[in-house]
Amino acid sequence: MNLLLAINAKIPVDYYGGTERVIWHLGKELTKMGHTVSYLAQEGSYCDFAKVIPYQKSKKIAEQIPLDTHLVHFNFTPESVEEIKVPYIITMHGNTNNLMPLNLNTVFVSRNHASRFGSVSFVYNGLDWNDYALPDFNMKRTSFHFLGKAAWRIKNVQGAIDIIRASPQETLNVLGGTRFNFKMGLRFTFSKRIHFYGMVGGTNKTKLLNQSKGLLFPVRWHEPFGLAILESLYYGCPVFGTPYGSLPELVPDELGFLSNKKSELVEAIQNASRYSMKTCHEYALTKFNSNKMALDYLEKYQRVLDGEKLNETAPQLKEIQKEKFLDWME
Repeated sequence: MNLLLAINAKIPVDYYGGTERVIWHLGKELTKMGHTVSYLAQEGSYCDFAKVIPYQKSKKIAEQIPLDTHLVHFNFTPESVEEIKVPYIITMHGNTNNLMPLNLNTVFVSRNHASRFGSVSFVYNGLDWNDYALPDFNMKRTSFHFLGKAAWRIKNVQGAIDIIRASPQETLNVLGGTRFNFKMGLRFTFSKRIHFYGMVGGTNKTKLLNQSKGLLFPVRWHEPFGLAILESLYYGCPVFGTPYGSLPELVPDELGFLSNKKSELVEAIQNASRYSMKTCHEYALTKFNSNKMALDYLEKYQRVLDGEKLNETAPQLKEIQKEKFLDWME
């Protein structure tokens, strides 16, 4: 099958870039399965296993699809989608907060993500763990970590910092943020128990995750999925976060603790050693890998090729979120 994976971003990525990483691993897996994969991606993109077609915003999307394409997998919502003549699906990776109906062939990235739009059409993200160094369960675990774009206030790095400061002596490594941040309202973190590493990747990121007792992830929005959760679990790190969005789906009781109360999370991290690093690792490895993701998407592709729609009615947000941030309590 000739598949076109369309993404309004540059590939590959080295640091932050969840959607880009997922779509890269999806294309790689589909290629292994014998399919011919091409990417429609921002100029400057390159790939060693698939052809890359530069995405041109000035041209209609229908004009940029090769004639021999059997199906297009969009990872953004294209304009003039009604002009596209070949079968397609659209994966929605983020959130919206309006009541605009979505395309009938929309796929979400978690069950909760789908249900908030009145849908049951979803595919879990997966990663090619062969691209990751193996976890080191013998390395001494000395700190907790936060992983994500700390400048996004919904990610609540301040909550993670407050959890650590309220603990007797724990420390936190912030992966994805800086000590001084204009976007956070001139936030400056003085505590010597908080260490900032900015955007990290490669061996440095691996080393920090292998030294971590667990991920602090107190998000204040309905997280659609959360690759930080997968990467942390893969390295044997239990997850301590809020019960919003996909987190209750991805983090069963034996792999972490969820609460929107700082005091309960402070208490929970004191018992981080009760969680099995190997169980966390095996869970991520087997449940959220790129092969499983590719097989699930192939099932969606086939349904569309057979003339079906992935949703009986157009998905639509069931409830507008009026508050800027979901509850975070002491």
